[in-house]
Amino acid sequence: MELRQLTYFVAVAEELHFGRAAERLHIVQSAVSMQIQRLERELGAELFDRSPRRVRLTGAGERLLPEARAVLAAAEKARAAVAPPAGLRLGTSTGLGTHLDRVLAAFARRAPDVPVELYSLPAAERLARVAGGQLDAAFVRAVEPVPGVRVHPLWPDPLVAAIPASHPLAARPEIGVDELAGLPLALTERRTNPALVDLVVGACREAGFEPLPGPSPGSLQDTLASIGTRPLWTVVYASHARVLHSPRVAFVPFRAPGLALATGLAVPAAGASAHLDALLLACGDHES
Repeated sequence: MELRQLTYFVAVAEELHFGRAAERLHIVQSAVSMQIQRLERELGAELFDRSPRRVRLTGAGERLLPEARAVLAAAEKARAAVAPPAGLRLGTSTGLGTHLDRVLAAFARRAPDVPVELYSLPAAERLARVAGGQLDAAFVRAVEPVPGVRVHPLWPDPLVAAIPASHPLAARPEIGVDELAGLPLALTERRTNPALVDLVVGACREAGFEPLPGPSPGSLQDTLASIGTRPLWTVVYASHARVLHSPRVAFVPFRAPGLALATGLAVPAAGASAHLDALLLACGDHES
């Protein structure tokens, strides 16, 4: 007796039609009929009453059906016991800096057997993949509500000013936004990160000036390289600044409160990953 034969038998017993059972199993009807006949020969009993009009279970078939289902369920349980654990698919961004390292370390302590796959993607694509089930969760900052996604608030991410290390302000422990009024601002385009741009430009206007436009935005690495050679400024998340090494650039905290964006964990609104609780606890471990 083979598992394949029991699988075919259960399919025919549930469909009571050899043709429909074959379609369900994605094989030809003759293969189903052949395996059922072999099973009947092995058991020494007919399992189905066959007629041109209908197929129905015999007494032997009715007695076999629950046992066949139990055997198939046990086989599936055995497969699951030795299958590699399902991993956690997590969307990230480069600006997470030390936050990501600490969360991953905390998650590894709570779920040591769960592999983690990281996907660094633009915010819109992270959210789309969470909604579509291609990601189990994703770190996001200050996003608008998206259908099919809910966001767990995690922590505020303060911003720091990135200025030339040779500038007089670089020696200060903290600075006000107003002190940067004379320097051009090199900032990403608003369509790329509207929450960040609105926060920084709004802070400049509250400080009484309109920021001077800097060079065309490129990658953060290119922007920092430009700041190292000319008087410019930009903003960087404090957690990211701690892992950046640029001797010609200084990262100085802002004196004004509120120059920060909230980070959250986006998850599917329904059918969340089995590892979500451990991940949220890991985020809490990281903060404490």
